[in-house]
Amino acid sequence: MEDIRTAMSFKADYVAVSFAKSATDMEMARQLCNVAAVDGHKPGLIAKIERAEAIPRLEEIVLASDGIMVARGDLAVEVGNAVVPALQKRMIKLAREHDRVVITATQMMESMITNPVPTRAEVSDVANAVLDGTDAVMLSAETASGKYPLETVIEMAKICHAAENGNTLKLEADFTGKTFTRIDHAIAMGALFTAHHLGAKAIVALTDSGSTALWMSRHLIQIPIYAITSKLATQRRMTLYRTVRPLFSATSTDRDTALVQAEKELKSRGVVQTGDVYAITCGEPMGSPGGTNMLKICRVE
Repeated sequence: MEDIRTAMSFKADYVAVSFAKSATDMEMARQLCNVAAVDGHKPGLIAKIERAEAIPRLEEIVLASDGIMVARGDLAVEVGNAVVPALQKRMIKLAREHDRVVITATQMMESMITNPVPTRAEVSDVANAVLDGTDAVMLSAETASGKYPLETVIEMAKICHAAENGNTLKLEADFTGKTFTRIDHAIAMGALFTAHHLGAKAIVALTDSGSTALWMSRHLIQIPIYAITSKLATQRRMTLYRTVRPLFSATSTDRDTALVQAEKELKSRGVVQTGDVYAITCGEPMGSPGGTNMLKICRVE
């Protein structure tokens, strides 16, 4: 409880729960966070999957969390090294299916604690996590106590970028037989599909809660998603979403003004120029969480 109270005093964006064994562990952690909340701030909860007991209950843990961490070190001790790669793939797939973020961690660039370049096995390890759909890859001792922390981050970033560019798009397969119960979810998926087939330069989501950007990020697409929000906490949380570039802006509550502001933002960043097409989603009226109900395709004049 003291650790959670400390994290909440700093308004942490995420709290990771170690050795989670069931949904009950995550529900208890959420209750403790709510009790210790400062100014109503509620962090995202990350379940660290590192116990054998968690494996039969993976789905319930995922559903009770905002994301999971594939904590391969302790997990390997519990279930054996040989089992971990298949479990990693299963966990990444499960998290994405349930619109949760996923972090892959432990010994990803271990040799760079003492060496300036990674091994080919480490390069493959990082790349395969990205190809499977992980939102983030995490370093530990490599940057905490290693000799080459900066070089490690640079090398890992290169691997991630190359793997992302090499991903084969599967949007049609993702949407086969898919039905939606929420308008905002359907709009988010419509934006992805339309932008992909039009060859759009960018997708923009004007978002209050970040849900639209999260749904978009669950599908492997090479079009950058710019999520613009007027809430700093939402912007920080979205930094963990794959393919999403979260931007903070005092967005106007007038729809037409907000759309003009969004295009100016894209132009100022060099994302679009005259003749380029981009997709944008927002809600009408604006400023209501879960209210995304509009998709517009724009051509830059």
